[in-house]
Amino acid sequence: MTELHPDLRENVRLLGELLGESIRQYPGQEVYELIESIRAAAKADRRQESGSDQRLIRLLSELGDHQLLPVTRAFNQFLNLANLAEQYHGIRRNRGHYSDLAVESLGEVFERLKHQGVDPAELHQRVSDLRIEFVLTAHPTEVARRTLIMKYDEISACLGALDHSDLLPSERDDIIERLRQLVAEAWNTDEIRHHRPTAVDEAKWGFAVIENSLWEALPKFLRSLDRSLLSATGQGLPLDASPIRIASWMGGDRDGNPNVTHKVSEQVFLLGRWMAADLYLRDIKALRAELSMGDASEELRAVAGDSREPYRQVLAELRDRLKKTRDWAEARINGQPVDAEGILFQNHDLTAPLELCYRSLLSCGLDTIANGPLLDTIRRAHTLGLPLVRLDIRQEASRHAEAVAEMVDYLGLGDYLSWSEDERQAFLLRELQSRRPLVPRHWQPSEAVREVLDTCEVVAQQTPEALGSYVISMASTPSDVLNVILLLREAGMTDPMRVVPLFETLDDLSGAPDSMSALFAIDWYRNYCQDRQEVMIGYSDSAKDAGQMMAAWAQYQAQERLTEVAGQFGVHLTLFHGRGGTVGRGGGPANRAILSQPPGSVNGSFRITEQGEMIRFKFGLPRLAEQSLTLYTTAVVEATLAPPPAAQPEWREAMDWLTCRSLKAYRDVVRENPDFVPYFRQATPEQALGKLALGSRPARRKATGGVESLRAIPWIFAWTQMRLMLPSWLGSDVALEDAAESGLLPRLREMMVQWPFFKTYIDMLEMVLAKADLRIAEYYEQTLVEEPLRVLGADLRERLAVCIRQVKALKQEDELLAGAPVFAQSMKVRNPYTDPLHYLQAEFLRRDRESEARGEQVSETVEQALKVTMAGIAAGMRNTG
Repeated sequence: MTELHPDLRENVRLLGELLGESIRQYPGQEVYELIESIRAAAKADRRQESGSDQRLIRLLSELGDHQLLPVTRAFNQFLNLANLAEQYHGIRRNRGHYSDLAVESLGEVFERLKHQGVDPAELHQRVSDLRIEFVLTAHPTEVARRTLIMKYDEISACLGALDHSDLLPSERDDIIERLRQLVAEAWNTDEIRHHRPTAVDEAKWGFAVIENSLWEALPKFLRSLDRSLLSATGQGLPLDASPIRIASWMGGDRDGNPNVTHKVSEQVFLLGRWMAADLYLRDIKALRAELSMGDASEELRAVAGDSREPYRQVLAELRDRLKKTRDWAEARINGQPVDAEGILFQNHDLTAPLELCYRSLLSCGLDTIANGPLLDTIRRAHTLGLPLVRLDIRQEASRHAEAVAEMVDYLGLGDYLSWSEDERQAFLLRELQSRRPLVPRHWQPSEAVREVLDTCEVVAQQTPEALGSYVISMASTPSDVLNVILLLREAGMTDPMRVVPLFETLDDLSGAPDSMSALFAIDWYRNYCQDRQEVMIGYSDSAKDAGQMMAAWAQYQAQERLTEVAGQFGVHLTLFHGRGGTVGRGGGPANRAILSQPPGSVNGSFRITEQGEMIRFKFGLPRLAEQSLTLYTTAVVEATLAPPPAAQPEWREAMDWLTCRSLKAYRDVVRENPDFVPYFRQATPEQALGKLALGSRPARRKATGGVESLRAIPWIFAWTQMRLMLPSWLGSDVALEDAAESGLLPRLREMMVQWPFFKTYIDMLEMVLAKADLRIAEYYEQTLVEEPLRVLGADLRERLAVCIRQVKALKQEDELLAGAPVFAQSMKVRNPYTDPLHYLQAEFLRRDRESEARGEQVSETVEQALKVTMAGIAAGMRNTG
């Protein structure tokens, strides 16, 4: 087993010791020794020493109520600190461990592509036209509170300061003393939210990621991209290029979330403008200090007059307009009347004076100055703009159809919902080409329809730079798209907005190519979208619907066919990947995922959701964000210019064979077994997840209903908490076992070597199986599940064991993760800290349910400790949902 890198091990040890010091101070030495005893017992239990399991359970069962919170908090806090050390280690300067070298540099990838025959001119064009958009989404948001995240960020900065080899002893002591203070502050801060964040709170959290990390990381990354491109092709990045864009669903995603209203979206638009103005003001203040020179072009003189410091004069005017813009946004947020005269609204208002200064400096031979901080601000302005993020709107297709139906009914034109698809399309196209408005001036729609129309009005008032995509969930026909365009037009929208159908369930994915073909066949629509189309592929519900193996294959085939259809109509297709953090929701290493997409499906553009805690893991620190941006960019460029091989017919045949079995095996359990839902409810903490104030969205689409109504995040979270990890492997067990018995392993091994899609799938399956734990899953069952349902539990654990054996046999490995020893060691280090949390959680759930059955209120201490175990296990697994 590969050990942790010495520097990482030292950081984990240091943070652990400082946490121990804080615990000894409060609540005291006795609790500290108890925690150490539990940790030692957990380690012995993992080594399977004689009687160790009983010792651990005995220690935990003897805890008094006053000891529950300190013990659970201690293990949770250690796991958070260990995550923090690992996160920092990924970007530390003094490297020297092979696992640290996984992120290939831009220059290395560009040179490799040239050696493979890519023409430098094509490489330059492709990179200049690149469009990679990250869509920050709230759900499940962070388990950790923002208050703690800020402390964790400073702890990371201290770890970075300790990495300098030229520190004086006193300087090192000062840094460690600051670390001691920060760890003590974190230990004495309540880590659990007691109030569910609002949708506006979530949006503010997203803005904070930009302010604290991406604001610095983006221009540094673009400088690196510029240098690498210049070196590889002889030409740098164009001044106005924006290969990276940031969008958000926070405050715009109203699908199944009644808390997101048009007022919320309007406030988020304004908050983005306020934050952007504030951030650019800081830049302009710094630039005025820098650009003190007097030489200027005639073009700049014409604007600055006879000022001895013309750059400062131009920037002073920009500063004043930014202040006015910030004041305007603040007044609008507070509902106060305000004059909009002179504010910065269009992005050109911001970029024009900055680029004027840039051109002037170049014309005066001051290239070094032009390409300093001024260039960074210009690049921020083109990337983030005045809105700061592009807000997506998401709504379910039926809500738009209902709005159009009410209009049609009011006008006495018929029953729109009963019309055929052809009749709907004919009506919608007539109205879209008509010059008169459809909505009567004094019409009073129902409350639900009024909300849809008000949302469209808010969207119509924004600049194109403020808008991302209008995503339609449950879309299946061209009229679903045309409904939205008509509603936006009626609201006063003049610039075309991207309207994006989302295909998620198995049926949706299989029908997606025909749906888009029907839409592209409409000449008016292709003219509207200017032959550019975005389609969203959902990963969460397809896996919940069909099992992970079938979902992955359906997603792959849908992307292939969508790419073909777009090509037939001459439409440039951008696929929007709705991935989550977990394998069960399409998660996993991003570069591997991109490089395993069907050939041609990544064509210079790529859009992806970044969800919840994964935002912090990928973008929480500036250098971490730079690394993530590099990783995504190199993968998208490579997938565009050197795509993976197309699937061979025999590989397709094998995947069809496997998924036919996996789908049946998955649905036989999840849909057909009457014991499954009761077992799920009893064995997992699903019913208690609502106690965690994770986000503004309800856990269920409907107040009642079974697994089908449960959102994908709590579905994944619940199984992860008790370590059965069922959504990520159920069905694959039967498929792989049947394949082995049928002599298909040689074919599957060939596919692993030659087909990135299949290798990535098996590697992700192996990773999630390594996180599963049969003993812990059985303990939850013994503690929480009624006797008649335990037959199903035993069967599921046996199937999990089968899946583990089959993956090891397929990969010809004696142990899981033999090819990823650093990850395996990381899990091994965490186990003694997560195990006590699992055992305690099962006990707390038992008490919670027994109290509820008696009609009593569970003690506040037990309820708080239960929440802490959920957060701690999520930290240990590096996943919520």
